[in-house]
Amino acid sequence: MSDSTPRREFVKRRPPATPGSIPDVLGIFTAELRFYREIAPEVGVRVPALYRAEDGPEGTLLAVEDLSDWAEGADAVTYATTLRTLHERWRGRAEARWEWVRRPGAGAAEVAALWAGVWPSLAAHPGLTPGVREAGERLLEYVEPSSPPGPLTLCHGDASARNARTGPDGEVALLDWEDVSLGTGTDDLVWMLVSSTDPERWDEAIAAYAPSRDLTPEWPDALQQGLFSLSDDPDGPEAEGWCTRLAEAHRRLTA
Repeated sequence: MSDSTPRREFVKRRPPATPGSIPDVLGIFTAELRFYREIAPEVGVRVPALYRAEDGPEGTLLAVEDLSDWAEGADAVTYATTLRTLHERWRGRAEARWEWVRRPGAGAAEVAALWAGVWPSLAAHPGLTPGVREAGERLLEYVEPSSPPGPLTLCHGDASARNARTGPDGEVALLDWEDVSLGTGTDDLVWMLVSSTDPERWDEAIAAYAPSRDLTPEWPDALQQGLFSLSDDPDGPEAEGWCTRLAEAHRRLTA
């Protein structure tokens, strides 16, 4: 880029989170600022360049490289491979490196309370299979989170198509790091599948990531997250796709 070319910025402003809300409890707005300040320079996958990161009494402001001219989303296999690169780089290292990054189970009680309020209105959705409906009911039974087995790694936390961009050369960039967290890595993969991947491509993506990994522990959280997303617009144009992917996730959970 020449010196005369105007720099294109994407600017995200967030007001202070409502006290006691999930964004407040998890500190997601400041977590994204810290990601770009501290982690992005060495994260090992393509992310937008940081221009400004400010926080104060009026909230947060983040200005990063504008990638709006890149295609939204990513090929499922390429996305899975990008996630594998991220996770392999930081497995067993991220927890000690960045002590502020959210641990597994953070905010679980608040999510359970929110679910108790959301599920009654969603339970009768005509697109849900009996199995998914039964899974939704079971999610009302709050269970204290336990530590995942094995070493943790750095996770994006919301690895959906809307948070990926594909450049002209096929490079994939990951956007929106408010949910940056520690996890198994497969939690990112499973959410990528449930949130935005045609079930016909799931086996390809899983094979590209780690074909021998057991995904069983990850399906329940992804089902709940998917049901939350469906509840945001239960009659909208994307509802059928959500129901199809949720049904496939449940099928794999119970296979």
